Amino acid sequence: MPNPINAFNLRLTDLVRRIYPDYDADIVVSQIVDAFWPEGTHRRQRARTPSNRLWSQHDALLITYGNSIIDGSHKPLDLLRDFLQGHLAGVVSGVHILPFFPHTSDDGFAVTDFRAVDPQLGDWADIGRIASEFHLMSDLVLNHVSSQGPWFNAYRQRQAPYDRFFFEADAKEDLSAVVRPRTTPLLQEVETKDGPRHVWCTFSHDQVDLDFRNPEVLLEMLRIIRLHIDAGVRTLRLDAVAFVWKKVGTSCIHLPETHAIVQLMRLLCDYAVETVVLLTETNVPRAENLSYFGNRNEAHAVYNFSLPPLILHAMQSGTARYLHKWQASMPPAQLGCAYLNFTASHDGIGMRPAEGVLPPEEKARMIDTVQQAGGLVSMRTLPQGGEEPYELNCSLFDTMRRTFDGEDAHHIARFLCSQTIVMSLEGIPAFYIHSLLATPGDHEGVERRGMNRAINRHRWHYPDLLERLADPGSAQSHVLHGMSERLRIRAKQPAFHPNATQFTLWLDDRLFGIWRQSLDRSQSIFAIHNVSDETVLLSPPSINLIEDVSWIDLLSGEEIAATGPDIPFTPYQCRWITNG
Repeated sequence: MPNPINAFNLRLTDLVRRIYPDYDADIVVSQIVDAFWPEGTHRRQRARTPSNRLWSQHDALLITYGNSIIDGSHKPLDLLRDFLQGHLAGVVSGVHILPFFPHTSDDGFAVTDFRAVDPQLGDWADIGRIASEFHLMSDLVLNHVSSQGPWFNAYRQRQAPYDRFFFEADAKEDLSAVVRPRTTPLLQEVETKDGPRHVWCTFSHDQVDLDFRNPEVLLEMLRIIRLHIDAGVRTLRLDAVAFVWKKVGTSCIHLPETHAIVQLMRLLCDYAVETVVLLTETNVPRAENLSYFGNRNEAHAVYNFSLPPLILHAMQSGTARYLHKWQASMPPAQLGCAYLNFTASHDGIGMRPAEGVLPPEEKARMIDTVQQAGGLVSMRTLPQGGEEPYELNCSLFDTMRRTFDGEDAHHIARFLCSQTIVMSLEGIPAFYIHSLLATPGDHEGVERRGMNRAINRHRWHYPDLLERLADPGSAQSHVLHGMSERLRIRAKQPAFHPNATQFTLWLDDRLFGIWRQSLDRSQSIFAIHNVSDETVLLSPPSINLIEDVSWIDLLSGEEIAATGPDIPFTPYQCRWITNG
């Protein structure tokens, strides 16, 4: 029987040698262990083995900023907790609070201090109270830090160890192969105590990239992870992780060292006493995104980034043809892994994940429809020169107001259908707060802040929000009630376990259908969604409903006869047909 301690040391040593071949592996391994398990903590004797027990059908996630709800009097984190307790208890099991640290820009993603909570939001005690009641996800913004923070100020003064914390490059080098998510210049010239230097800025000039070639950077990030775990965080979102390792002359995305760093973090989490889940944020095409599952040795979960543009296209076009084709080609997540399914986020709807799936003319129609609904488009620079759409910045609720044919009377039904698809798919559903609250686009925020992404980063005045939620005629009340009701139903269905069997149903192009079966095979659910504004009839034999079994639509309560008449789907109607 192999010694589990030796297995851990051998695996960690191998990863360190792959990442830092020029350093003494034994020393770096010892430093990593001390960083992740400081005095007073200890690790498991054996690694936590991959399983489907990290999550269940009860799990659903809210994505929100710490100050998405404000009132001018109370701490925003206290208001968020009040909203969670009063409106989402039993609806969501967890909450992802977007960066809640002191920062200088990008609504938290230009961090100045990873060890503090932004005092404008609250403090660690407030974070801890939420973590004690809901599964908490935090952001590990590991690619970059604020250009105005203490680390970069110390770098400019050439103070150790920060003098080697940031990635520098020669402005004369050919960097045309670098994959960019923005149109701003990649390098920024800054003055230091030793003269001018050019630092790497993947995202903005206020977000300076760290240099993970220096193991001290990795060690500091591991200490920060330990702080977050001790504060009650149980899921770590690895922000922009695809870009962390740079090598001039390459694309500087998805490099082998990047994957090795994720594997190293996974190894540490597998030996952590606490159950910690790693989620990678890689807004890229499917194959690149799925690579972060590794061989069950990297991320526990990955964002299903292709879903937002494909679901939006289906709802706007009235056909699930491309969503069907893509879904049928998606592999089930490996044991111990899961997809995180979503339709909207604080950023926007990424267009890169639609590459190779949506034809150019379909993407163009979708972009045009979003713009007609008041949405915006952000661009990225291409390696060969020129620009192309990188993401659509919009309120998803506003965007669902229109189809390719214009506005109609099905706005809310269409929106709820889009969210029900997310609830039905293999994986864990996640909902941005402004989707749950049917928040309109914040155009005033865009104008005031000069940033496209501000359109979907509205801050609700809590008394106004409560008034809207108390009014059954408001869009906010209608959408939150409709989504909450469906999520409560979903939580009771074993066939909606994130790893339950899934099979794509080939039906009328207007119907997006999947078959789910519980892990013990006791329950089947035919989750079928009409993405069109037409009534569609479905023959029961076309989905192989077993005779002599009672079938019921969980959403309408109707009994469905296996040998009965065609099943009608009114515009945007969803049905969860189960054998109970």
